Amino acid sequence: MKTNRLFLFLLIALLLSACGAAKPGTPTPQVSSPVIADKTIIAEGRLEPVNFAEVAFNTGGVISEVLVKEGDRVKKGQVLIRLGGETDKTYAAAQLELVTAQQAYDNLLNSSGTEAAQAVIDLKAAQQAHEKASDYLTYLQESKRVPQTETRSNLVQTWKGFEYQYKTKSFKGPAPVEWITNAQNDLALKKAKLDEAQRTYNRLKSGVDTDQLAVLEARLNAAKAGVAALTVNSPFDGVIAKLNVKVGESMNASVAAVTIADFSHWLVKTTDLTEIDVVNIRQGQPVTVVLDALPDVILSGQVDSIAQTFIQKQGDVTYEVTIALTDTNPSLLWGMTAVVKFLQPQD
Repeated sequence: MKTNRLFLFLLIALLLSACGAAKPGTPTPQVSSPVIADKTIIAEGRLEPVNFAEVAFNTGGVISEVLVKEGDRVKKGQVLIRLGGETDKTYAAAQLELVTAQQAYDNLLNSSGTEAAQAVIDLKAAQQAHEKASDYLTYLQESKRVPQTETRSNLVQTWKGFEYQYKTKSFKGPAPVEWITNAQNDLALKKAKLDEAQRTYNRLKSGVDTDQLAVLEARLNAAKAGVAALTVNSPFDGVIAKLNVKVGESMNASVAAVTIADFSHWLVKTTDLTEIDVVNIRQGQPVTVVLDALPDVILSGQVDSIAQTFIQKQGDVTYEVTIALTDTNPSLLWGMTAVVKFLQPQD
């Protein structure tokens, strides 16, 4: 043990001697700067069109026509697929109801002029009848010289035996209570008829019965919806991305028949950002995107939205972030894997 200590002492002495013997011109070793960790945030996502929709029928049936194919460009409102045909009862009933509802609606519009003229005549007559009944009641209530007749009967003995003899007397005086009551009831009836005539006139004064028009419009709209349920129409301008039907196949309601997408602009959606990363992301923040399929193509974009709700992903709390690409490329395809680099101000 003493030998080891002696050896250690001699070694230290030699080292100190060497240091002391260094020449004045020997350069001082340089200390390296600390390495700063890279704060760049990178996430993986999927490429999606800016807008897409899976369109379904509102009713079931047999496919009668498929008017498009995958890859076709379509316009908003364009008919893509039809259900049923002339021999289909549902189709025939929907078409018949549409024709009937349209005819009833047109007939009302065509006859509105005659009905409006009659409404004016009926209103004027009801007003006159009401005024006459009102004047008569006022007369009975206020006049003290209302012409009346009174009939009296007397039992007299004749050669045939006892008989009643009647004598009618005319006079003027206050109206009997019964007369006034009857006049009040008649005025109430005339007022009800006047109100009904006024309502009819109000409906028709613009040239059409507004109440009836509303009923027929609702029926016509329902009939159009019934026919529309037998077709699939494009909800916007786009491209047929996927067709799920063929002519002659049965189709259930609410099952997607076709997928339409707008490939004019692209999005990248990622759910890789944890709660620690997402707080460093801001809406409008610039990004670069590189697709696995196109490693030499760098696309620019910016953060479009950050989800307000979280996702549990492999034990981590993550948030969906949507990137709007400002660049495009003819080789882009729906679903491609993308690597997103979120650029910081120094980038």
